[in-house]
Amino acid sequence: MSGQTVPKSRALFLDRDGVINIDHGYTHRVEQFEFVPGIFELVAHARARAFKVVVVTNQAGIGRGYYGLEDFQRLTIWMQHQFLQQGAPIDAVYFCPDHPVHGIGDYKRDTAMRKPGPGMLLQAAAELNLDLARSVLVGDSETDITAGRRAGLALTVLLNAHGDVTTPTNADVVVQTLGAVTAHLN
Repeated sequence: MSGQTVPKSRALFLDRDGVINIDHGYTHRVEQFEFVPGIFELVAHARARAFKVVVVTNQAGIGRGYYGLEDFQRLTIWMQHQFLQQGAPIDAVYFCPDHPVHGIGDYKRDTAMRKPGPGMLLQAAAELNLDLARSVLVGDSETDITAGRRAGLALTVLLNAHGDVTTPTNADVVVQTLGAVTAHLN
C-alpha cells in the first residue's frame, strides 16, 4: 500500500518537574521523586482518547554539573516503568540539558531545544508523526506555555497547583489540579 499517508496523532505534552513530579529542585534520584496527584489518571485518560503522551523537560542540572546524564537516564527509565505499571505508558521523553548562562562546557549554549524554545516539541512531532495543531501541553511555568504556543499547539494548560500564579499568563487554560485537565482532552 505504498503512497498512503499515515494519519498524524495528537499528543499530550507534559513538562516533568512540577507536572509529573513535585518539583523539589533538580530532581535526579528515585528517592527524591514524588508523583503529582492525578498524573497517572491524566495519562490513562489521554491514552484512552488516542493521544500519544510525550514528556518535554529542561534538565539544566546536567548542564550545570549537578548530576550526570546517566542519573537522568536511570531516573527516566524508572519513571517510565511506573507509568507502565499503572497502565498509562509514556510514548517518549525529550530533554534539553543545556543552559545559555550556567551551562558548563558544551552545555553552555542557547538552543531552541530548551524551553521556551519549541525545539523538543518540533522534534517529537517529526519523529512521532504528531499533529501539533491538535495537541495539548501541560506545564507549570510560562516557559512551558511559550514553547507550546511557539510550536503551534491547539491548547496550552498551566498547572497552578499552589494557586500562586497571579501575573497574566499566555496559557489558554489555568487549572489547579491535573484532574481538571481531563475536561480539555476530548
